[in-house]
Amino acid sequence: MVHENASAASELAAEMVELADDFYHDPHAVYDRLRSRGPVHHVRLPDSTTGWLITDYEVAKAAFTDPAISKALKSSGGRAALASHGGDQHVQSGMFKDMMVFCDPPEHTRLRALVNRAFGSRAVRELEPRITEIADSLLASMAVKAGDVHDLLDDYANPLGMMVICELLGVPHQDRDSFRGWSTILLSSEQTNEARTTAVQKFIGYIDQLIHSKGAAPGHDLLSALLTEGEQGDRLTHRELISMVFLLLVAGFETTVNLIGNAVSILLADNDLRRQLLDDPGRITPFVEEVLRYESPATEATFRYTAASTILGGVEIPAGQLILVSMCAADRDPHRFPDPHRFDINRPNSHHHLAFGGGIHRCVGAPLARSEAVIALSRLLGEYPEFHLADSPDLQWRKSLIVRGLVNLSVQLRP
Repeated sequence: MVHENASAASELAAEMVELADDFYHDPHAVYDRLRSRGPVHHVRLPDSTTGWLITDYEVAKAAFTDPAISKALKSSGGRAALASHGGDQHVQSGMFKDMMVFCDPPEHTRLRALVNRAFGSRAVRELEPRITEIADSLLASMAVKAGDVHDLLDDYANPLGMMVICELLGVPHQDRDSFRGWSTILLSSEQTNEARTTAVQKFIGYIDQLIHSKGAAPGHDLLSALLTEGEQGDRLTHRELISMVFLLLVAGFETTVNLIGNAVSILLADNDLRRQLLDDPGRITPFVEEVLRYESPATEATFRYTAASTILGGVEIPAGQLILVSMCAADRDPHRFPDPHRFDINRPNSHHHLAFGGGIHRCVGAPLARSEAVIALSRLLGEYPEFHLADSPDLQWRKSLIVRGLVNLSVQLRP
């Protein structure tokens, strides 16, 4: 009977669903339509990549820990799955495949151990005074033109996220704008493959030079520590170092910026909610958790593939298939979060969201992103409690398969 049920579910799920550009702009509406068909869907993405999209909370959690599902895209099975289903365009450089996010144990365990301490709760608490200092400095700069229109992403969220992660890694101040530009190109679904390739080459070239300079003159930063560990323990190759720095810069920066931007956009639409946070700043922490559930800074997790056939949500998925787990969809699954399209700061289980993924690949920078968001919102509300949306009310979302963030966020800080 179990096999018969799985076969019936598989037949429905195997019907290819074509996803159009509205998938990028309003993913929640698309997920609702898909969810009415079941928890797992064979889809063709707008860029023609095909794979299996998971929209159910419990099935997403299962996929994160399923031993038949692998992240090792540089393996022969991973390369074959990417080539067969059009996924190569998302992982054009071999450098991507050396990232720990695309590794299985024991290689992943080895790489993750190198950065766990730097992003742990204790390390983040030690960073909080510096994060606060950066936030206050940015707000002070904005105060010069407090009555003018500001792009809160350009003037606040972006520089805050970039300065924190670059200071942590030891990236010189004058080079940070370049990192932001490269990151934006790499994560946009509107860019050509040629543009992404050029951005990757420039990014890798810069990181390569940075590693050499840190090797000659180490500092008190994470990159210097990674170099030292690699030399003493013979644990990191030069290629692995490049991939690690690339991953931490892009993931650490993008997660924080989009979380702050999405949180502010919610406050702009709900003055009563903003008043609650002003009256009780202690509620900013649960507010951030509900933002993570309601409007996650990431939509889908990076590709996995089935190293062996498996059953997810009653659907039989053969070996060699690409798997796309949607945290964005899972966190609005009504079976896990009742009335999921309502933002509720008092929701008792908001913190059970999957915004940072799950299993061994859960985002290593989650504590840092949370801390930056809480500090950024606390300082913004404290300095400019009456900030409001500028004349143009239409918010435009970035066209990206991975990140969920706004193109811009124009506000006036004071009436």
